[in-house]
Amino acid sequence: MSLITLGLNHKTTPLELRERLAFTPQNLREALNSLIKVNGVTEAAIVSTCNRTELYCVLHTENPADQTDHNEDDQRLVDWFSGFHGLENDALKGHLYVYDHKQSIRHAMEVASGLDSMVLGEPQITGQMKQAYITASHEGTVGQLLGKLFQHSFSVAKQVRTDTAIGSSPVSVAFAATSLARQIFGELNESSALMIGAGETIELAARHLQSQNVKHMIVANRSQERAQTLASEFDGEAISLQHIGDHLHRADIVIASTASPLPVLGKGTVERALKIRKHAPIFMVDLAVPRDIEPEVNSLDDVYLYSVDDLQEVINENLQNRQQAAEQAHEIIDEKVEHYLEWQRSLVAVDVISELRSKAMDFSDEVLKKSMKQLASGQEPGDVLTFLAHTLTNKFLHKPSTELRKAGEEERHDLIQAARRLFIDENNKTDN
Repeated sequence: MSLITLGLNHKTTPLELRERLAFTPQNLREALNSLIKVNGVTEAAIVSTCNRTELYCVLHTENPADQTDHNEDDQRLVDWFSGFHGLENDALKGHLYVYDHKQSIRHAMEVASGLDSMVLGEPQITGQMKQAYITASHEGTVGQLLGKLFQHSFSVAKQVRTDTAIGSSPVSVAFAATSLARQIFGELNESSALMIGAGETIELAARHLQSQNVKHMIVANRSQERAQTLASEFDGEAISLQHIGDHLHRADIVIASTASPLPVLGKGTVERALKIRKHAPIFMVDLAVPRDIEPEVNSLDDVYLYSVDDLQEVINENLQNRQQAAEQAHEIIDEKVEHYLEWQRSLVAVDVISELRSKAMDFSDEVLKKSMKQLASGQEPGDVLTFLAHTLTNKFLHKPSTELRKAGEEERHDLIQAARRLFIDENNKTDN
């Protein structure tokens, strides 16, 4: 069994293609149940965020050392990935990365720790990976190896956050959006904000805006109940997505992050709002993949529209103090990768130990039954105990003795030395 990770992210793939290859909450379960049926795949999980889409798989490989087998496995996953999204394989060329077993372990830990994020050390990815793990677990596509990998990665992420300064600065896409808003409007105490969505990203952005004393906040969401819950935290008001057009003209700042597969805000709606506002500028940030705001909106005068990729420059200005922490985090990960590999190697021994114990218990039960019958028939207890001890010893040693004699004949010195190490502990001899 070997791990493999196939994916793309903000460093390898432009937004236009990332949004076409993203998995939505609506099709993620279907995707998992389809992926697990790919030849050779025994476990599968999918992490899909605005900045990355990754397949984490466990493959049953007949010959792990055969590179041809690995290439065929890689190609099957590429075929599935492109086919599920209705694209030709050529569309993915130059954008995908593939990590083998040890690389996959390291990559998962780096992603969970925020070391591979657009915003170095961003904590949101840990929660997104946890949700991906929960979904895959519910669908029954996660087994022993992936389960341990994800749990190990979450533990590493926690240690990185505790033992380094990776999260010491408030740097995130939500923070970057607020910083840009301040660059455009200056102080925000006279500005109103429309938050489209009610998830973790929107909540984080709302907290940043609140810290800058934004004047008023409107939360729009498909579930108005969820919108009301979030809006009440910021003394704001809640509306449904269908009523965005009725309130857009009131907003100086618009931040959108929903899971909608189609845009929720179009060019025509924005044009109407600008007329009502007498062309007072609107600052918009679209943090969703696929995008929530039609790209054509960017062509309108008096609209400042930014996507997640556009925020990179703002984010880079806040990263310098995290670089040293990242180096410390990589040292932690180096150690934890080896811990995972040691655990995996131990699985072979676990199976053997289980079989050995089972066989030993069978021997014990068999001899004990015979001994109990002897006692019941009136034989001397001392004779019965002698029978019990001798019979158990002979049964336990019969197979090893036979194999060791054979090993001697074949000059299998490695096997003989292994038996000596297992059964003859010369350092613990006693005189008793």
